[in-house]
Amino acid sequence: MPSDTPPQRPRLALFDLDHTLLPLDSDYEWGEFTIRLGWCDRTEFGRRNQAFYDDYLAGRLDVHDYVRFATQAVCERGEQAAQAAHAQFMREVIQPAIRAEALALLQRHRDAGDEVVIITATNEFVTRPIAQALGVQHLLAVELERGGAHGWYTGAIRGTPSMREGKVQRMHEWLAARGQGWADVESTFYSDSFNDVPLLERVDHPVATNPDARLRALAAERGWRILDLFAPTPTP
Repeated sequence: MPSDTPPQRPRLALFDLDHTLLPLDSDYEWGEFTIRLGWCDRTEFGRRNQAFYDDYLAGRLDVHDYVRFATQAVCERGEQAAQAAHAQFMREVIQPAIRAEALALLQRHRDAGDEVVIITATNEFVTRPIAQALGVQHLLAVELERGGAHGWYTGAIRGTPSMREGKVQRMHEWLAARGQGWADVESTFYSDSFNDVPLLERVDHPVATNPDARLRALAAERGWRILDLFAPTPTP
């Protein structure tokens, strides 16, 4: 006899990256790293990088202006130098910051048969190697336009930036490309940031992860799960 039990929907585990799976902001740290390389003026770049970061935390960042600023040195240096610098960045900054708690959380979802996706407002140049280091195949990041004689990055954004409401749109596009809609999947989203409220509201299971103060308050008000993934770093 046919079963009356509806088929189980495929499960998606969606993750923000910075301050969610990593205990740092990879975009900000890449900017600081380029200062140490001597690619940027320390005073001016540092001032503007901090101002953009403050705008992001406050939810007022102009992502197009920021990406033009953040990728300027990468665009000017060219692909070979930029890729070599990023490999050094991975060794010196990112790999030491990858925490066992994050790897274990990702693995629990894989073991449960969930499909894992990182969706981040940081650009693809910075984040693709990080996703690979975390063992995550699917990455939805800010995509960068390519052009010119060498087909390298131009500093412009291609398509919808995966930030705030743009994360919902990018997930909609990703699902549609697979012949799915939101109703076809059971979705969980982990994020630390109040900027991600639109996607947290859209998924079946929102998880405020290492949340900033505004998101922690909202999650408590709405009864969302709160996960403090990273134990405090011990002081020397």
